[in-house]
Amino acid sequence: QVQLVESGGGLVQPGGSLRLSCAASKLTFSAYVMGWYRQAPGKQRELVASITNGGGTNYADSVKGRFTISRDNAKRTVYLQMNSLKPEDTAVYYCNARGGPSTTILNYWGQGTQVTVSS
Repeated sequence: QVQLVESGGGLVQPGGSLRLSCAASKLTFSAYVMGWYRQAPGKQRELVASITNGGGTNYADSVKGRFTISRDNAKRTVYLQMNSLKPEDTAVYYCNARGGPSTTILNYWGQGTQVTVSS
């Protein structure tokens, strides 16, 4: 079965950096738009950033200029480099794969990784 495994979360001070990774298995990685979402306590899950197979990116306004999404198709891995972190970035971050090799749109989620920004 398809697996998306996130890593790299943790506790960081305001202004610090973290790099999240999401390793995908058992899917045609290049056929999916990969994304990072986050969900803070009491809030809805929101899109943070996404990247197409061709490298096209999309960012939430709140993270533009601070976060960078990238992907390595050979390693079937998507990354989220987070700089200048703020307390409001605290959330569980989820990896998402959306798309697929056929006309049917498939949607997969990772288990999430906690990011806490606090002094």
